[in-house]
Amino acid sequence: MNILGWECKNKMIYMDHAATTPVRPEVLEAMLPYFSEKYGNSSSLYTLAQDSRKALDESRETVAKILGCRSSEIIFTSGGSESDNAALKGSALALRGSGNHIITTSIEHHAVLHTCQFLEDFGFEVTYLPVDKDGLIDPSNVAAAMTDQTILVSIMLANNEVGTIEPVSDLVSRVKEEAKNRGRTVVFHTDAVQAPGYVDIDVKSLGVDMLSLSSHKFYGPKGTGILYVKRNTPFISQQMGGAQERQRRAGTENLPGIVGTALALQLADRERDENVKHCVFLRNKIINGIQNAIPGARLNGHPTLRLANNINFSFAGVEGEPILLGLDFAGIAVSSGSACSSGSLDPSHVLLAIGLSADLAHGSLRITLGKDNTEEEVDHILKILPELVGRLRSMNSLSKTLS
Repeated sequence: MNILGWECKNKMIYMDHAATTPVRPEVLEAMLPYFSEKYGNSSSLYTLAQDSRKALDESRETVAKILGCRSSEIIFTSGGSESDNAALKGSALALRGSGNHIITTSIEHHAVLHTCQFLEDFGFEVTYLPVDKDGLIDPSNVAAAMTDQTILVSIMLANNEVGTIEPVSDLVSRVKEEAKNRGRTVVFHTDAVQAPGYVDIDVKSLGVDMLSLSSHKFYGPKGTGILYVKRNTPFISQQMGGAQERQRRAGTENLPGIVGTALALQLADRERDENVKHCVFLRNKIINGIQNAIPGARLNGHPTLRLANNINFSFAGVEGEPILLGLDFAGIAVSSGSACSSGSLDPSHVLLAIGLSADLAHGSLRITLGKDNTEEEVDHILKILPELVGRLRSMNSLSKTLS
């Protein structure tokens, strides 16, 4: 099919892996028996149920080994948003008797920001720290923001829109040192949803007390997430009912999803070095190609301290939505920012936080690569995108002239 002068490929080129990823064939194969053959409830005592319990325990051990923690410190959830909600509400409420101050950043995922806003309605005070033009948090600013009422800090490991990787281990060190000086318990949570397959998520190296993950971001199934809660971390369960997950998250476990999640995380960890090398090569080719071919293209996020698969550009004089639609017509799936906010007409809060104007933020494009993207696909988008942006800019100029 030929649209706007471009020949559309029959095969879609998918470059929105920060939004979601396809389930790997081997992951799907591992999950299938737990839908129809090994369907026992892991809380029951008969043999069928105990087979399920064994699979649940083995999956938890697999995840714990990758994170470098005890299996008892792993809670399976329905996804990253639930993990973030549970972490923030669970720790804030558990520590409410010793303080009411929470510190986070202005570029967090809405699962964190909206939870903080919810907690503000219940008497908690929240400091939303600014970031620099590249999206980085200054560790000294975090320590300076702490008070005698601070109980919780939540800062993401890698940003879902611009890909900037935060210095979480340094941030934790500053927070724990300041907390010790003040004689306080301060819990540190990180949203690491975008990190698996690209960044080390060993919790001992990071030093965090809590960490959130979402399976569908690393080629696992949707509807399954992980929350790491370090032993002895103050935490109150946010979901009442049965005694599942050591009484920290009620509800029958999603065993097919958990089995798939554990295998997907294991594969992402095993293939991380190879995947990073592959994605960095393609990422840099796209960045260089756009900068050389499109005048006024602004790369958003840190130039080097960014996820291997993330490219985020803003284009002056053009809206992001027509770019997305034009690329979609050409068989290329990308995003203008967070998939969770794609229905919003407001400019990205992340792009505003790093200093972009509302107009420039509206003209943003996020490309996030995956393990199966090819150099041929990159060449195709670099052929289509400059011409598309040029046409849209010409149309905008003509519209302004006529008006």
